[in-house]
Amino acid sequence: MIKTFKPAFIVLAAVAAVAVSRAQSPEHTKILAEIKARDTGQLAVSEEDGRFLRLMIGSSGARRALEIGGASGYSAIWMGMALRETGGTLVTIEYDAARAKELAANIKRAGLSGTVEVVAGDAFEQIPKLQGTFDFVFLDAWKRDYKRFFDLLYPRLDKGGLFIAHNVVNKRDEMGDFLDAVQKHPTLWTTIVSPSGEGMSVSLKR
Repeated sequence: MIKTFKPAFIVLAAVAAVAVSRAQSPEHTKILAEIKARDTGQLAVSEEDGRFLRLMIGSSGARRALEIGGASGYSAIWMGMALRETGGTLVTIEYDAARAKELAANIKRAGLSGTVEVVAGDAFEQIPKLQGTFDFVFLDAWKRDYKRFFDLLYPRLDKGGLFIAHNVVNKRDEMGDFLDAVQKHPTLWTTIVSPSGEGMSVSLKR
């Protein structure tokens, strides 16, 4: 059974996320709503989770972020808005070619092309091609691959960096090895939060 802990900064961020729900521009609000309306496959995160990601980036001051599983760009826009404030950048990787094309178009419409780089292809092949390390990772790909992604990216996560994974509550049975790894890892502090019913693990590299 997964225990859910809510340290003060997580609770404050979740509360603040509701308070700033209308902080984005009218154009961003329109684009996000349109992505949601077309999301028949329910690949996008919830609005509450999008707000939470934005708050996590803003509160941590992240500058170099990576997203695995960009879908149509809903979460990337939320994170991109925060990274534009911190002066950071996001690389978002999407496996499906058609979705990657839609993702790039939505990022352009949102005016975030200078902040968000879209990479199409298999993330296991694309990640080794990326330069440098990351201080923020958001994982929302094939759930049974979570542990493989964690093993690949942990060495490239900066000390003090955050590793956040989606669907850890509603699909926890598909990622038991990953959850066991992040909750027992000697250099991570990990908590499970639920801005929405899907749940996210938040791991801080000490």
